[in-house]
Amino acid sequence: MKSRIYYPSAIACLIVALSGCGTLNTVLSIPEKEIPASFGNQKNTAGSIANINWREYFADKLLLKLMDAAIVNNIDLQMALQRIEVSRSSVKLANGALLPKVDLNIGAGIRKFGLYTMDGAGNASTEITPGQIVPENLPDYYVGLQSSWEVDIWGKLRNQRKSAVSHYLSSIEGTNFVISNLVADVAIYYYELLALDNELEIIRQTLLKQQEALDVIVLQKEAGRTNELAVQQFKAQLLSTQILEKNTLQQITETENKINFLLGRYPQPIQRIKEVLFKAMPQQISSGVPSQLLANRPDVRDAEFQIEASKFDLKAAKAAFYPNFNITASFGFQAFNPEFLFMSPASIAYSVMGTLVAPLINRNSLEARFNTAKANQLTAMYNYQKTILNAYVEVANELSNIQNLQQINVLKKQQSDVLKQAVEASNELFKYARASYLEVLIAQQSALQSNLELIDVIKRQRLSTINIYKALGGGWR
Repeated sequence: MKSRIYYPSAIACLIVALSGCGTLNTVLSIPEKEIPASFGNQKNTAGSIANINWREYFADKLLLKLMDAAIVNNIDLQMALQRIEVSRSSVKLANGALLPKVDLNIGAGIRKFGLYTMDGAGNASTEITPGQIVPENLPDYYVGLQSSWEVDIWGKLRNQRKSAVSHYLSSIEGTNFVISNLVADVAIYYYELLALDNELEIIRQTLLKQQEALDVIVLQKEAGRTNELAVQQFKAQLLSTQILEKNTLQQITETENKINFLLGRYPQPIQRIKEVLFKAMPQQISSGVPSQLLANRPDVRDAEFQIEASKFDLKAAKAAFYPNFNITASFGFQAFNPEFLFMSPASIAYSVMGTLVAPLINRNSLEARFNTAKANQLTAMYNYQKTILNAYVEVANELSNIQNLQQINVLKKQQSDVLKQAVEASNELFKYARASYLEVLIAQQSALQSNLELIDVIKRQRLSTINIYKALGGGWR
C-alpha cells in the first residue's frame, strides 16, 4: 500500500521539478551591425602592419631596450599574468568537479545508546564476539575510503568547465592587450621625450639670440638711439623664454618618470638620441580590411571569449533546475576494537548509495541566478559590438590623422622658413632704424612659436604611426 503512494508521489515531484525548465531560453541574440568593407575613403590593402612584430616595427635600439625592460618588469603586466594563473586554476577546478571525489578516512569514536531504546535493548542481549555482550560504551574505529560523485546528466559541470576554459582564453587575450598598450605607451612617452629635448634645444638657441638682441638694445640706449621701454620689452621677452625653458625641463623630468614607471623602476635618466625624432617615417600605412580587426586586436578576441563563457554559464544555470544525481560509496575496515580492525572479511564495511535531488521549493534563487547569467550574456554581446565599433573608429581616426598631419607638416615647414627670414629681416631693418623694436620682438616670438609647433607636428606624426599600429592590433606578437 505504501509503495503505491510513494512511487506516484516521487514521480509527481520530479515532474513538478522539470515542468518549469522548458521555458528557460538559452538561445539569445541581439541585432548585429555589419562591419564596413573599408575604413572610410581609405583603399584596402592586402596586409596589415599589425602582423609585423613590434621589434621590427620599432627600429630604435634604445627604444627596444626600454620595451624589453617594460615587458619584464611592468607591474600591470605582472598582474595580468597572475590573472592567467587564476583562470588556469579555475579550469583545473572545473575538471576536478567532473571526476569522482575519493578521500581517505581514518576515524575513532565512542557511542552509548540509551538502555530503554531499541538499539540499547538489542545491544544488551547481543554478543559482539562469542561470550561478550556489546559494551554499553561502544568504541568505533574506521579506516577506509569514501567517495562521492555527481553524475553530470544535464551537462551543468561540463558547461562550467567550458566556461572556465573560455575565461582562461579571455585572460590570455587580456594579457596580450596589456602588452600591446604597454609597448605603445613606452613608444609614445619616448617620442614625447625626444620632442621635448628638441624643443629645449630650440628654446636655448632662442635665448642666446634674445640675449644678443638685449645687449644690442642696451648699447643703443646708451648711444641714445632708443629708450628704456625698448630695453624693458626685450628683458620681458627674455624672462618669458627662460620661464618656458624651466617648464620644458619639468616636462622632461615628468616624462622620464612616466617611462620609468612603465618599466617598474624608480626615477633615473632615460638614454636617448634626440635626432631620432626626425628619422624618416613610413609614407604608406597598410591597414588591411576592417574584418582583420577581429583576428588582430586582442581586446576584440577577449570580448568574443567573454561571450562564449557567458553562453556556457547560462546553460549551466539552466541545468541547475534539473535534479542532481549523486553517488556516494565507502569501503574500509571497521571494528569496536583495534585488534579486530584488519581481520578480513569480518571487519570489512562498505556502502553504496545513489540519490536524486530535485529543487522544489525556493526556486527563486535559481531563477535569479539564471536571469543574472542571461543579463551577463547580453552584456557580453553588446560589449563585443562596442569593442569592434571602437576599434574601427580608432583606426579610421588615425588614418585620417596621418594624412592631415603630412599636409600640416609641409605647411609648418614653409611657415617656419618664412618666419626665420622675417627675424633676419627685422634685425637688419632695426639696425638702420627702418623697423621698430616691437616688430623685432614680434618676429622673434612668432619664429619661436612656429619652431615649437613644427616639433609638435613631427611628434604627432610619430605618435600617429604608433597609435595606428596599436589600433590595428599590433604590438603584442
